[in-house]
Amino acid sequence: MLELRDVTAGYDRRVPVVRNATLTVAPDEAVGLLGPSGCGKSTLARVAALLHRPDSGNVVLDGAPVHRYRHRAPRAQRTAIGVVFQQPRLSADPRLRLTDLIAEPLRATGRRSSVPERVAELADTVGLTPDLLTRRPHEVSDGQLQRACLARALVLRPRWLVCDEMTAMLDASTTAALVRVVEDYRTATGAGLLAVGHDRTLLNRWCDRTVHWDTVTPTGDTVTPTATEAFV
Repeated sequence: MLELRDVTAGYDRRVPVVRNATLTVAPDEAVGLLGPSGCGKSTLARVAALLHRPDSGNVVLDGAPVHRYRHRAPRAQRTAIGVVFQQPRLSADPRLRLTDLIAEPLRATGRRSSVPERVAELADTVGLTPDLLTRRPHEVSDGQLQRACLARALVLRPRWLVCDEMTAMLDASTTAALVRVVEDYRTATGAGLLAVGHDRTLLNRWCDRTVHWDTVTPTGDTVTPTATEAFV
């Protein structure tokens, strides 16, 4: 189980972006987090992915509380989660060829011997031809780069996936292809999914249930987003 319990988070403790948010994702479950741009859902997704330390509240992963985040998180927790961001060009090192981009997590965790086989396998899975693997980000389209970023997220076989507006910048055919890759992976592994977005139709079709982000104003001057669950 991936659990966020009463999480408050932001980038300035005096003005939290997310306050008192509670969210759970079970193994083999797809949960959509639906809300308008700027409401704070991406911040909550980063907390769920162990990339941002909350100001208060707890993240519990497979029954174990999370105490450290980003590179300080224990490897077993850090590698249990694969993340795909909205803007691939901001999440990809422009100096790396796509093959090296996909292989980054393998090399970082000392699994260099797995690189050739695993990269070739995932490139085929996400629809990248061998000639594209030798190119750098500026030499491919947004859709091709996002395919590589999805392959990178899957390369360590994570038990949880966080897709933060993964398809927001993609055309319909690429969106359908990447969603199919994620669902095939989940079917094969039983991985849980948190899919963040503002496209209600996509999330309702993709996910088992959707969490709607409601904006409340308890004091009249501070906007405090909270997450509430609604089954669809």
